[in-house]
Amino acid sequence: MPEDIVGDLVETIAENISKHSASFLQQEKPQDVAGQLNKLFNRQKSIHRLFGGGKSADLLLWRNKKASGGALTGATVVWILFEWLNYQFLTLICFALILGMTVQFLWSNASGLLKRSPSDVPRIVLPKELFVNVAVSAGSYLNQALGFLQDVALGGDLKQFLVVVGCLFAAAVISTWFNFITVFFIGFVAVHTLPVLYEKNEDKFDNFINRALGQLQHRYKKLDAGLLSRIPKGKFKNKKHD
Repeated sequence: MPEDIVGDLVETIAENISKHSASFLQQEKPQDVAGQLNKLFNRQKSIHRLFGGGKSADLLLWRNKKASGGALTGATVVWILFEWLNYQFLTLICFALILGMTVQFLWSNASGLLKRSPSDVPRIVLPKELFVNVAVSAGSYLNQALGFLQDVALGGDLKQFLVVVGCLFAAAVISTWFNFITVFFIGFVAVHTLPVLYEKNEDKFDNFINRALGQLQHRYKKLDAGLLSRIPKGKFKNKKHD
């Protein structure tokens, strides 16, 4: 099955990363044992709990290989149809409807042709709760993102404002290299592979990323002392009036 193959592939990649990166990640050992136990960003929860601990977490962390492999395989098939075969969304919808109607038509008329008792044709009905949950989740994430951007814009922190604007500008430039479907597919694959790879090699990745963040923080301090600290700070906050 495709999902089993994808699941085995993810496990093989995780094992190879664990073997080949062990010597590199252990070249510099922390001086104290407590440093080895520090989780990334000082988190206390497990990866499974960070993703909500429900079915979505099981899907992203490959607790159910068939479901996770099926989702990744389905996304890959959709991306190939749109990106490589240049199918249009409306074309695929029409072909899917034609196929479904043909199957139901043959099913309903097969009993007469085969001289058998008529059988009930299954009907596909999408639950209303599905659309409600998707809309509520999407709206919640969108409001959180908008709230964060507005807090940065109104917070009066010039450095944080410039960092966020720079990240948005970089994302805008990167989006010109790919179309929306490719960007969405890359993000979907990353969400379905990186968390499980991290979970299988959590300690090694934590040590490596903490060292990398330490280096970045050291370089940022140099940049701050040499350039950013010289930027005049304006008063962005509104003055209180009596």
